[in-house]
Amino acid sequence: MQKPLTTLERRILDYLVEYLRNNTYQPSIREIGQRFGIRSTKTVSEYLQSLADKGWIERDPSRSRGVRLIGLEMSPQTVTVPRYHNGAGRTDTAAESFELDRSIAGATGVFCIRMVGDALVRDGVLDGDLLIVEPVEADQLVEGDLIYLRAGAEPIVRRYAGREASDLAHGQLAGRVISMLRNIRSGIPATAPLATVPGAAH
Repeated sequence: MQKPLTTLERRILDYLVEYLRNNTYQPSIREIGQRFGIRSTKTVSEYLQSLADKGWIERDPSRSRGVRLIGLEMSPQTVTVPRYHNGAGRTDTAAESFELDRSIAGATGVFCIRMVGDALVRDGVLDGDLLIVEPVEADQLVEGDLIYLRAGAEPIVRRYAGREASDLAHGQLAGRVISMLRNIRSGIPATAPLATVPGAAH
């Protein structure tokens, strides 16, 4: 199953998708390095291997353009979004994947978790909402962002109060919530929890 990507991995994957759309073949390792200011072809190769290890591409290291994208919708209007289970604090097992419009999902490499509990009701986030998460580095966060942290067996969804508040001390930053999906039909049973919030009802 596909695993979440770092910010740079996601940018490289987006570049591979866009390049393939425009050229019908993949960029060379040197072209990828030039695009992202990476001088070492070995470093580019390591990023590609990480994408392969996380299930987003297949690659043939013996070929400069030996990359094949896995399970990605090539339409410029949509993005493939995996929805992850929560198991012992891990988010690397996808329950399913679906296609979302880029205006909702943003870039390639985003993933989806399910909100559990009512701790964020005042922010308009309800129990059962699907949260679209964009992997980001800590220095990209701004005060007020809704962030997703991995912390042992219980991932945390909370508002980022800024560096001074030491929010990130509570767990490993997994990403920033960029959009939300809600099923407005009543009487539909909820699926297994994908994200929990401290103090939330279970």
